[in-house]
Amino acid sequence: MEVATATEASAPAGSGRASWQSHPFPWLDLAISEPYYFLHLLAFFSYFAARTTALAAEDDGELHARLIRREIQAVLVFLVLFTVKGLLLAVTFVIDHKLAICYLLAFVVIYAVAQQPPYDGLGHSNHLTPLQLETMLTEDPKTRFCLVEFRTSFLANCIQASSVLPELSNIYSNKDISFGIIDLGHFPNAAPRFGISMLDHLPTYILFDKATEVARLPEIGNATKVFVPKVSKKLLCQHFDLDRRLIEYLST
Repeated sequence: MEVATATEASAPAGSGRASWQSHPFPWLDLAISEPYYFLHLLAFFSYFAARTTALAAEDDGELHARLIRREIQAVLVFLVLFTVKGLLLAVTFVIDHKLAICYLLAFVVIYAVAQQPPYDGLGHSNHLTPLQLETMLTEDPKTRFCLVEFRTSFLANCIQASSVLPELSNIYSNKDISFGIIDLGHFPNAAPRFGISMLDHLPTYILFDKATEVARLPEIGNATKVFVPKVSKKLLCQHFDLDRRLIEYLST
């Protein structure tokens, strides 16, 4: 049986992104289909109902003026900090302290029951299966180096870091280094093969030189518990010497 190459494996994802970008209102599909966004949207628009009810009940011009001032302040804060939740809590605190507490509890419940979806862009990386990765490294290495992210779609750490590797691939992908992503949630039995614990090692990043592992993050030592640092583009660049490898490639 022929094994699909990484490029072929990423073709459906690429066509999916193209159709997503061609949709006139892509955010509308996301807001309706993802509970995380839908519940936040519902909470946001419920404010207007609460505002109208409060003004109608009190018929207080001073309350209306205070609301306008606080809403302007909240919008300015939103423009600086990009926090819709902060905006809602700030303006509802003026209407009623209890209402603000209700919104705070609502956001806690949303966080508990609806998980934020992972970043769906790939950049110049490819979704791989463990078999495709092994084939690419041993039988048909198109690049010398391959940086692979092992993650799952249900862990908060993986979701928060899901945009880092695709964004790095846009900068550092070349004929000498490629980037791949393996979702171990679909292939949990492959985790021990790469020395990864599903409990406390994710996300894990491994740099391969053809079939040989040359570096990984988090590093595995003698400690029983592995410390997984907060993943950032700067951290991965420094740990895997991506700048140096890019300079070496450009100078050859």
